[in-house]
Amino acid sequence: MSSLAGVKVLDLSRVFSGPWAAQMLADFGADVIKVERPGRGDDVRHQGLRARGEDGGEVGETSSFMSMNRGKRSVAIDLSRPAGQALVRELAMRSDILIENFKAGDLARYGLDYASLSALNPRLVYCSISGFGQTGPYSHLPGYDPLFQSMSGLMSITGHADGEPGGGPLRVGYSVGDITAGFYAVSAILAALRHRDVVSGTGQHIDLALLDAQVASISHVAMMYLVSGRQPERLGNASPITCPWQSFDCADGQIVVAVGNDTQFAAMCEVLGLPGLPGDPRYATNPMRARHRLELVPLLEQAIARHPVAQLRAAFDAAGVPCGPINDFAQVFDDPQIRHREMLLRMPADAGRDIPQVANPVRFSDTPVEYRRAPPALGQHTDEVLREVLGLEAAELDALRRDRIIQAAP
Repeated sequence: MSSLAGVKVLDLSRVFSGPWAAQMLADFGADVIKVERPGRGDDVRHQGLRARGEDGGEVGETSSFMSMNRGKRSVAIDLSRPAGQALVRELAMRSDILIENFKAGDLARYGLDYASLSALNPRLVYCSISGFGQTGPYSHLPGYDPLFQSMSGLMSITGHADGEPGGGPLRVGYSVGDITAGFYAVSAILAALRHRDVVSGTGQHIDLALLDAQVASISHVAMMYLVSGRQPERLGNASPITCPWQSFDCADGQIVVAVGNDTQFAAMCEVLGLPGLPGDPRYATNPMRARHRLELVPLLEQAIARHPVAQLRAAFDAAGVPCGPINDFAQVFDDPQIRHREMLLRMPADAGRDIPQVANPVRFSDTPVEYRRAPPALGQHTDEVLREVLGLEAAELDALRRDRIIQAAP
């Protein structure tokens, strides 16, 4: 049995952060019902790339949608209509968890806010994920990941220094703000669920802002500023507090070295034929190496540039020096460690197709992750869910379809 077997989740969220959190709960065994707009569905169904069929045409859902919606049942309901709102209220009354990422206050217009639904279902754990939170001067504003990367300070510490080639702030190469908020949401939901089941007997409201989550996740780098009053430097692939901790050019590519202690530094120097460096007072300890980084790094660069990546990696691995290549995604999914950990999986989808998925990284000893459903087509489970959960009869479903309150899969 899965960890969250018997837990019911109503997913009213769109795009990335909320769907990511709901997918994690589905992986852990929860029954996740995804409510989408008839006709268009989640906006992320229209973002990303699609697979190509044998005729070269696009098939299936987009890469973005598939990345965060497996394990769910899709129900297409028009929330703008009173009858659609009534259906969602009925589903919420039978749910343990609700996740939404509308702008602050939007769902109150429909009677689907926490105050309204908790009055009907006091055990409901209701998680609101928004750009700026439910309160504050920005709470009414929409927001997307680049804003949270820039406003949180993340971009100020990412990229090469001003004055260097390509210098200036850079965005992290994926929607880190959305995904980070999704992880915080899962932690908060599970904590609230345990409190309900063990302590209080009632659910609660979780107010999670993407901006807050991104500021919090900067963690030790933000703390550097708070304790020193100094803005952390932008150093490209290097670290301001640890050295060597960066990428280096080899004879045929690049390698990343992350030396975490003095023993590893000595081992690195031995491999590179620089046995005198660890005894130099400027480089004997990590704080000293970081302080004298501009003197030390050129010495290492010169030695490393003589070696091919594979040869140097093998030598560093044998000496216990943490290192790794800079992989593209073909190399990632061909890596023997990634293959051993089964991080690439394939799930059966419609029309006899298999779709690729990046696996959940969590390995439970007793309740393994189960991949029960491929990312659904829009409205694929509308009739199934409304029959099973709300007990609607065929005539009632037909009437709702005629009134365009619901949409079933074509």
